Amino acid sequence: MTKTEEYALRLSSLSVYKGVLERSVPKAFLRLLLSVNSEPRKFLSEWGSFFSLLCERGCQDGLRTYITKAALYDENSFSKAAARGAQGRLAESVISAARRDIEIIVSASGLPAEQIIRDYKYRSEIEGIADTLPMWKAGEPLPQLSDIDSAVSRSAEFYRKNGCGMFARYKAFIWRDETINPVLHPDSITLDDLKGYSHARNLVINNTKAFLNNQSANNCLLYGDKGTGKSSTVKAILNEYCTQGLRIVEMPKERLCDFPLLIDKIAMVPMKFILYIDDLSFQTQDDSYASLKAVLEGGLAARPENTLIYATSNRRHIVKETFADREGGELHRNDQMQESLSLADRFGLSVNFSTPGKQDYLDIVEAIAEQSGVEMDKAELFKRAEEWALERGGRSARCARQFIDSLFIEKTSNGGK
Repeated sequence: MTKTEEYALRLSSLSVYKGVLERSVPKAFLRLLLSVNSEPRKFLSEWGSFFSLLCERGCQDGLRTYITKAALYDENSFSKAAARGAQGRLAESVISAARRDIEIIVSASGLPAEQIIRDYKYRSEIEGIADTLPMWKAGEPLPQLSDIDSAVSRSAEFYRKNGCGMFARYKAFIWRDETINPVLHPDSITLDDLKGYSHARNLVINNTKAFLNNQSANNCLLYGDKGTGKSSTVKAILNEYCTQGLRIVEMPKERLCDFPLLIDKIAMVPMKFILYIDDLSFQTQDDSYASLKAVLEGGLAARPENTLIYATSNRRHIVKETFADREGGELHRNDQMQESLSLADRFGLSVNFSTPGKQDYLDIVEAIAEQSGVEMDKAELFKRAEEWALERGGRSARCARQFIDSLFIEKTSNGGK
């Protein structure tokens, strides 16, 4: 039996980490190894398809690095138990199988491309073509899996700190089609990028830090005028604390009825989750109103300890109210108004982000300009910033950021002068 045939069989026998073979690159690699005794057209086709995929994934110079990363982020019985700190309760047979699978994945993914060519059954028939086939490099395995003797314990430690599966690989998610989907390219804004509103922002930050430290923390409503940094604050907090186990799942308002389904998927994950609802507001008779009310307090599906709800809204009381809503008998009108106010009160923490005054706005402009390296006389900077705000109907942190960006666009248009 050739080395290639041996590794094809060993990869096929994966058990605990069998899910790795469902990933595109490991799956194509196994198909190539299995074709080592196939007729030339089949073998060369698998070779070409595999190398093309490597180029698409950017791993032609580090196949073993890529495949061991797929293994480390695999969600299986071992990784899930280790993430919960419960791997000690797994049967010894599962631990042994996990160790065996890791050893196979590390060694098989290091198989040189030249070795596969040498092991090909009909090598003489592709003599001229074999010398021209594109080759890849194996590279090194991930550190957690580099030493087989400690791979299980180091993997378990990784899972305890980072969770497993997609929750270890990604930090931001969105709820869609009754599934948690990773956000591949989340907003990279940081807390240092945000200027002004330090008191309001610190209230949210301190609440989040208490949550991460297993202390009492509240569901949070960030409300106020548009462009004041409510949504940016939530995104920046995620980027600041994702290395401490914080994850965020954005939930569309119209899917709040799916809350029990979402909870079932994250309740046992050893991460801290913010369920994020952006731009929250309801019509008086909106069906989602009752769903959120139940989520915040009193529903059958309890909010687990690893979850908080953060919502942003332009309205303090969330519910859009018209004069028509106030019509009717005195008793019913009072009941209806109290019902509208009760939803916002169910957030333990409500933080106001209001339109800045002139001086606060100019302070924000100055801070962003300094951070961005803008060189301009302060009086001229403030004069133009005010003109920019007046042209756009009001001052805000977003307006300040857009003004500074416009200066760079103007500079570029003038040839950098």
